[in-house]
Amino acid sequence: MKGYATHERGTLDAVTQARAAAAGARTIDEKVQAENMLTATLGRLFAVSEAYPDLKANANFQQLQMDLSDIENKLAAARRFFNNAVSEFNAVRRQFPTVLFAGIFGFGADKPFFDVGEGERAALNAAPPTVKF
Repeated sequence: MKGYATHERGTLDAVTQARAAAAGARTIDEKVQAENMLTATLGRLFAVSEAYPDLKANANFQQLQMDLSDIENKLAAARRFFNNAVSEFNAVRRQFPTVLFAGIFGFGADKPFFDVGEGERAALNAAPPTVKF
């Protein structure tokens, strides 16, 4: 597969770096930023496959695409699950009698949702990269 995409080394390196950043993120904000970067770089990788019919037809690349799509679907489901849990936590934290004890036990502030920012949405919907030989 690398033989097909040697001239697109930057795209493959970006995917690898984004994956490493997503795995190493510690806070929610870092994870959001890293996963948004991963999603954007995966979009560029799929765009590269569209530009190269031989690469697109390669069985290894097709398997990679299916695996990456599966990972993206699992990430989206995990984000929905996380955001639902945060929503429930924030709602319960504001209810009586929980509101009386939440601050005492360190649960005083609402937890942030795992949200893709407007800038990241624009990057995800950007035009695919141009490929020149």
